[in-house]
Amino acid sequence: MRSFASYVAFGLWCLLAQPAQADGGPFEVDMALVLAVDISFSISQDEQDIQRRGYIAAFLDTQVVAALTLGSRGRVAVTYLEWAGSDTQVQVIPWVVISDTQSAAAFSKRLEMLETNRSGRTSLSSALDAAVDLFNTGPFVSNRQVVDISSDGMNNAGRRVDYARDRLLHRGIVINGLPLMVGSTDGPNHDLDQYFRDCVIGGLGAFSYPVYSWDAFAETLKQKLIREFVGYRLPRPARLWNAAGTQPQGDKMDCLTGEKKELDDFKALIGTIPGGAERWKPVEKDWIPKE
Repeated sequence: MRSFASYVAFGLWCLLAQPAQADGGPFEVDMALVLAVDISFSISQDEQDIQRRGYIAAFLDTQVVAALTLGSRGRVAVTYLEWAGSDTQVQVIPWVVISDTQSAAAFSKRLEMLETNRSGRTSLSSALDAAVDLFNTGPFVSNRQVVDISSDGMNNAGRRVDYARDRLLHRGIVINGLPLMVGSTDGPNHDLDQYFRDCVIGGLGAFSYPVYSWDAFAETLKQKLIREFVGYRLPRPARLWNAAGTQPQGDKMDCLTGEKKELDDFKALIGTIPGGAERWKPVEKDWIPKE
């Protein structure tokens, strides 16, 4: 992982190289960022608290604030979206502009005052679709739009996650991932990091930072935000994954893995009910969401 100093040095070079905002033009920011945070029931109340405190601490960190102010305009727009199933996407903090330690601290304070929430199921696709709506209604102009999405599981509700992802990629929106893999080494989500790479993230310079321990969550999030604010300017190959056809199909993970597991679990459940499996047998058309 590159040092913060290298990010800052390159960021300063970009700052000098970029033109200033024209007088009288629209209110511009260097980046519009949607923090899409998983609040599904598979994350315990204590873990939700750790996750929330990690975001609060990140925007109080001087290195994060220094990184987000390095652009030509010295400010970013941020909103906080909580999500779970296909019917749970809540923008708990509306779009705000962060340009210095005071505005970053104000964002953290608003987040600290909110109660933690939890809900059922996991619909990464609905969260990504909700992020598009937030960009459409945001009052800012930005050449870079990013969704920073966390999850401790695979998509199991709503439409296919790769369809939702491709919708964002074709609009030029970047999706970066924060797969929460705590305790999943031998569990059903042991390959969640690969799932994120193949089915969730995408766009120019897209990346994913897995979290393997809740003790490491805050530091991992901090490094991820610094890279989002500054690191994308560093030379690296463009990664458009599925939508651009850059990976052979045989090397990709099945993006319906979460839905298929959900189907298998349901078939096992109704199989325990006398006559249940005969009354209703799931077939493919019952669980593949429409585009």
